[in-house]
Amino acid sequence: MNIKKIVNFIFEINQLKQRKTSGWYLAGVNNPPSVAEHSLRAAQIGYILATMENANAEKVATMLIIHDNVEARIGDQNKVSARYFSKKEAEEKAFQEQISDLGEQIERKWKEYFNEFEKRNTPEGIISKDADWLETAFQAKEYLDLGYYSAQNWIDNVEKALETTSAKQIIQEMKQTTFTEWWKNLKKMTYKKLQ
Repeated sequence: MNIKKIVNFIFEINQLKQRKTSGWYLAGVNNPPSVAEHSLRAAQIGYILATMENANAEKVATMLIIHDNVEARIGDQNKVSARYFSKKEAEEKAFQEQISDLGEQIERKWKEYFNEFEKRNTPEGIISKDADWLETAFQAKEYLDLGYYSAQNWIDNVEKALETTSAKQIIQEMKQTTFTEWWKNLKKMTYKKLQ
């Protein structure tokens, strides 16, 4: 294990805070969330979904924390730009190079998780992908509520792709909920009327 290379890797993944999720530019969004913001919420959704599906929640959350690390090197490619090159091949190459100096234990485990996420050949891989897509649907719903009507396309596509019962239940409820509803019963007026 090379400490210098670990330090450089930690600096590298800071790029995920700088990279924007590029698909939202197609919907007219000027300042979309970063890849890091997407990954954080996806990991938390994944933990919840895995618990609902009686799967390994920690494994799912870890898969989602690392699933977009490659975008520090190759950027976030939306579905239009990805039509023109082998995104999968580029991601696999970048991921292997990124993890090659983190130590054998991390390299082995993260490679296993990355492959499960991509292939969806385990319950955790399926749940992780559902969580990744659900996060995108939630972001789309927020934009839809703000008037970005083309964001409906993201919700429709995610709804067709979801595989787990829990994810399907969540998206149905999400579609009926405005993104600001969560705080409405928490808001409390603190002023007092003058006598």
